[in-house]
Amino acid sequence: MNIYSAYIITFIASFCILVIEIVAGRILAPFVGVSLYTWTSIIGVVLAGISIGAYLGGRLADRFPDVKTLAWLLVVSGMAVLLIAPVTNLIASYKFHTSLMMRILLVTSLIFFIPSCILGMISPVIIKLALRKMERVGHIVGKIYAISTLGSIIGTFAAGFFLISWIGTRQIMLLMGLILMLTGVAYGAFVCKRKAVLGVIALPALLVGGYYDYAYKPSLEKGLLLYKESNYYTIKVKEATRKGGQRILKSLVLDHLTHSYVDTADPLHLEYEYELIYADILKWRLAKDARFRTLSIGGGGYAFPRYMEAYYPQSYNEVVEIDPEITKIVYDQLALPRATKIRTFNEDGRWFVMNCRDKYDLVFIDAYNDLSIPYHLTTKEFAEQIKSITKPNGIVLTNVIDNFQKGSFLPSYIRTLREVFGKGNVHLISISPDLEKTGISTFIVLTGNNIIDIDSFAAFLKSEGRTTSSIVPDSRTNDYVDRNYSVLLTDDYAPVDNLIAPIFETRFGYNGAR
Repeated sequence: MNIYSAYIITFIASFCILVIEIVAGRILAPFVGVSLYTWTSIIGVVLAGISIGAYLGGRLADRFPDVKTLAWLLVVSGMAVLLIAPVTNLIASYKFHTSLMMRILLVTSLIFFIPSCILGMISPVIIKLALRKMERVGHIVGKIYAISTLGSIIGTFAAGFFLISWIGTRQIMLLMGLILMLTGVAYGAFVCKRKAVLGVIALPALLVGGYYDYAYKPSLEKGLLLYKESNYYTIKVKEATRKGGQRILKSLVLDHLTHSYVDTADPLHLEYEYELIYADILKWRLAKDARFRTLSIGGGGYAFPRYMEAYYPQSYNEVVEIDPEITKIVYDQLALPRATKIRTFNEDGRWFVMNCRDKYDLVFIDAYNDLSIPYHLTTKEFAEQIKSITKPNGIVLTNVIDNFQKGSFLPSYIRTLREVFGKGNVHLISISPDLEKTGISTFIVLTGNNIIDIDSFAAFLKSEGRTTSSIVPDSRTNDYVDRNYSVLLTDDYAPVDNLIAPIFETRFGYNGAR
């Protein structure tokens, strides 16, 4: 085998396997979320596949030291990659009767182990063929490993920075599979045999053609208005029916969780109960003609910033939304006017707060959900940064999903905020007054720089006849934090994926027989 051919094939195989590893997280996100468990499983399974593949490839190279062996490995690895998308559709949504951690590991293994293993077999075969009749073994092996690493590096950057946003995850799998197969055809001994070439090309063509719609096109579910993959999410915009009526709304779905419902004709409509709680708190604190400044960390469908702009015309509202594609879709699909006064910053929430020089009357933290929580936005250090950008009379509102009976993340978050804002100044508001029967639900954690008169808010709700906001008595909140397992969340120790895992399992039915 020509040494330069060895370098080229090594680069291509390493490039493809790292692209697959990076894309794996995005492929699994709609089914299992993006968490520490997800990435741990992906990295572990892919490395295990490469390791076992290297061992098997070494034995195969000694037994069949031929260019045909390499060619067929490339072709078969390409076929295995082409099967990732349909196998994901078949396996990832299956409700295995096991814990969340084991389910993610099992799903990842079933989808990605075999392709990784076959790709791992390629390098030993290349080295065996390249070292025939050559003396400088160390030099050649070192170069092959260096080129392999270079291919992995470029594949990582290409997938993460460009390919996912350009062509989408499943099209990337299709492209990688075809590249591997065509490389096998180009370097195979059968390239001179026309019938063999046609057969090798025809097989994947028939394979892909037969399930292309199933594996590589977005599901044409009823009411789907838009499907887009960004660097952060699989984004869908769908039609939905307004609660209690027939009026059509638009929903924004990120991965498989609905983040917002928007009435494009009525910016004052709020569909989610937690948004109605936000509205109650603002009406308690502010007159309609009040001038105030807000910061929303997490934009979603911009439902509440849009509400504030319409209801409080003197307000100045800023949104930090990490994904610029979401902001673009909100403008194009969810009726945020181009002339809006809402100012958007497409960057990480913590980075924005760290570099912020402004002060805010209200800060909304709406970047958590029950599938993935950016841990760096939950810690004591971040809470201190939030406190520093909040005005002396300002308040902070956080939307949290957890189980009131046995959750661990919400009590940990309350405990963490108490370290910064004071034990008696962190209050919990529920969307349901029946706390004994409240399981997984949405809660608002209310705090601020000055002591908040929660009794005044309770009196306001009573005078207005409000039933949406239900204040959890401080004594009950104290019991909840003391009764349930909780930790102080810091930059050095924030196991939020572990804390929220039981909620994911319960909500999506993955807790098996437990």
